[in-house]
Amino acid sequence: MKLYNLGKVPWLDSQLIYHALAHMGQEALSLVSPAQPYVCIGFHQDVEQEVDMDFCRQNKIPVFRRDLGGGAVYLDGSQLFFHLILHRDNPIVPKGKTTFYKKFLQPIINVHQRIGIPVRYKPVNDLLAGNCKISGTGAAEIGDCVVFVGNLIVDFNYEMMSRVLKVPDEKFRDKVHQTLKENLTTIQRELGEETSRQLDETRLNDLMAEEFQKLVGPMQSVEKDAALQSKMDECRKILQNDDWLYRKGKIKASGRYIKIRAGVEMLHRMHKAPGGLIRAEYAVVDGCFENVHFSGDYFCFPGNAIEDLEARLNGQPVSETGNILQAFYNQDGLEVPGVTPEDWFKVLAV
Repeated sequence: MKLYNLGKVPWLDSQLIYHALAHMGQEALSLVSPAQPYVCIGFHQDVEQEVDMDFCRQNKIPVFRRDLGGGAVYLDGSQLFFHLILHRDNPIVPKGKTTFYKKFLQPIINVHQRIGIPVRYKPVNDLLAGNCKISGTGAAEIGDCVVFVGNLIVDFNYEMMSRVLKVPDEKFRDKVHQTLKENLTTIQRELGEETSRQLDETRLNDLMAEEFQKLVGPMQSVEKDAALQSKMDECRKILQNDDWLYRKGKIKASGRYIKIRAGVEMLHRMHKAPGGLIRAEYAVVDGCFENVHFSGDYFCFPGNAIEDLEARLNGQPVSETGNILQAFYNQDGLEVPGVTPEDWFKVLAV
C-alpha cells in the first residue's frame, strides 16, 4: 500500500487525490491539508438548499461536491485530512458499514488518545470528546474501491461555517453558530492553545500514518507521480463543473405544501433520521408520485441507489409507498446506515 503524506496542497487537490486513487484502483493512504479554504458538500445534497452561493461567490470561496455522502462543511488549513482507499474485496474490509466505521475509526481514536484527548466512537460515524464531535468522517464506494475519509480538526472557524450555510434569516444563523460551538470541538480547544501549538502538521500526519499502518500493514511512502496527476486531471474535468455541482437535470419541486388544483399537490418535507437529514421534494398527481427528488446528508451504498429509489416511486400510487420501500431495502448490497424504511415513509406519507 502507498502512503501519500503530502502536507499542504491546493484546495482542489485535497479532494481530487482520493477520487483519482479510487478510480485507479490504487490502495493508499493520503494525508493532506488544503492551502485555501473552501466549502464541500455531500453527494446527495442540493447545493442551492444547503449553501449561500451568493456569499461564497462574493468572498471567492470555492464550492465542491464530493462523490461521497454526508453534509456541507467549511474546510481550511486548520484541518488535516486522511483518505484511506481500499479494494472493495480486500479481506480486511468488513461487509457492514457500521462495522467498517467502528474498525477504521480506531486509528483516529488512537491518535487523539496519544495526544491526550480521550475520544469515543458513537454510531454511525461520529467521534466524540466528551459530548462534542471532534472529527468528521465518511465512506463511499468509488469505482472498485471503498474510500474512507475524515480529518483531525486542529482548529475550526465556527463563524465562517455558519456564514456559508444557507439559512432563513440572521437570527437563525446566530443559533447555528452557537449550536456549532456547543457541539463541535477541536484539538486546540481540548488541549489549549499552547499545548496544541507543539503538535505541528508533520507530527499529526506521522501519528495518523503510524496508527493506520498498525491496522492495514506497512506502507511505502511515495510522491505524487505523473500517472496520479493525469487521473486527477481527468477527475477535475468531471467534478469541477456546474453540471456536477448543481446536478443539472434533476427535476425538483419547491415549497413545503402547495395545492395546485384538485388532485395536484407539491410537497417539501424533512425528517432527521439517526443516519442523517432526509429532504424530499415531490408532486402528487391524482394519487401518484411525480418528480420525486431526495437530498440530505446521509450516506448510501452504492452511491446511486437513491436515484433508483426516486425512479421506483415516480409514477407509482402513494398507497404503494410501503411496498416500494420494502422492495428497495431488500436489494442485495444496499446499505443506508442509520436510515430505515420508516424514516423514508415519514417524508413520503401524504
